[in-house]
Amino acid sequence: MNKTKGLSVAAALMALLPPGVRQGAWAAGSDAPEKTDVKIGFIPLTDCASVVVAAAKGFDKKYGINIIPSKEASWAAVRDKTLSGDLDAAHVLYGLVYGVHLGIGGPKQDMAVLMTLNHNGQGISLGRHLLQKEVTDGPSLARLIKAEPREFTFAHTFPTGTHAMWLYYWLASHGINPLTEVKTITVPPPEMVENARIGNMDGFCVGEPWNARGIFDQVSFSVASSQDVWADHPEKVLGTTAAFAKHHPNTARAMVMALLEAARYIDQPENRSEVARLISAEAYVNAPLSVIEDRFLGKYADGLGKTWDEPNTMRFYNEGRTPFPYLSDGMWFLTQHKRWGLLKAHPDYLAIARQINQIELYTQAATQTGTPLPESDMRTSCLMDGTVWDGRNPVEYADNFEIKA
Repeated sequence: MNKTKGLSVAAALMALLPPGVRQGAWAAGSDAPEKTDVKIGFIPLTDCASVVVAAAKGFDKKYGINIIPSKEASWAAVRDKTLSGDLDAAHVLYGLVYGVHLGIGGPKQDMAVLMTLNHNGQGISLGRHLLQKEVTDGPSLARLIKAEPREFTFAHTFPTGTHAMWLYYWLASHGINPLTEVKTITVPPPEMVENARIGNMDGFCVGEPWNARGIFDQVSFSVASSQDVWADHPEKVLGTTAAFAKHHPNTARAMVMALLEAARYIDQPENRSEVARLISAEAYVNAPLSVIEDRFLGKYADGLGKTWDEPNTMRFYNEGRTPFPYLSDGMWFLTQHKRWGLLKAHPDYLAIARQINQIELYTQAATQTGTPLPESDMRTSCLMDGTVWDGRNPVEYADNFEIKA
């Protein structure tokens, strides 16, 4: 595994500074934020919580910035406003950032991932009309698709984004080719349940609380969580353009520090219900508290009578393991973009991840906030089909899937 040069060195150097100096190191003199009012875009999803909490709880002011959360209608809008500079940064899909950087997810522009915002907490739902065909899980869905000659339609939220990749991976793991055996469409997260209600699709992959809302409205049921696909998978990131990170390094660092404080606050069990109530407001997610709170607390139901306590619920901090922008996480999305034909040739996986994921800046912010740093910028994970991903041989990994473009 490749280890990030300077992780331990940076931590050691910062540790030598007196506490008062460390606390104000990036908030005075030439290290003051270049821009103090920072507009951060978000989509009304449960995992926008750290952006909202950082602003509502004043963690931003602690580091000399004023975070202005900006509610957006779609991931395409988040992309366009970030590229135009209308947004300084955004709560955004990991795969969207990588897609834009490579020119396969909209206008090509160099991008930056400042930190990971959360792990887990998305889901795959099926329309309740499929119950009439005795479909309740992946194998029964596969049998129906192969037996019934009609066009089955599934929705995700953005072509290079996380939800498209979870949906494709889940379908393929059950022997369903997402490119040839079903039709896929793009639907903004807040519109997903209504589109399911009017019969526009047979299933969808989206972030919470919209899977729970589909159950609440009795239009869909849960067939898998995204953590069933990959436990502790990377999900949303704090993304911006490479130009913003380059020209506003102190502001970018302050944003990361504020969101690290927010992430730590959210992951304290005693704060979870309060945060759910906060983000349920019309200005943010605009959903009933019960729809947000249960899964936020790890209390899951599938809409078919099964309930359980989910051990791999949405995580924001997890003792510092969640927010680190692992290079292997970014590389994984590239392997899936290649797998599904979004990339025609293998890219330089590691070089691109190093360009996008701002490890040095994150390390400075983590050290300043007392956030633990991992020993390596790569990590090892096992996905639902038993495939192990560790970032060491991305070409072989991408080419080894039986179902692919």
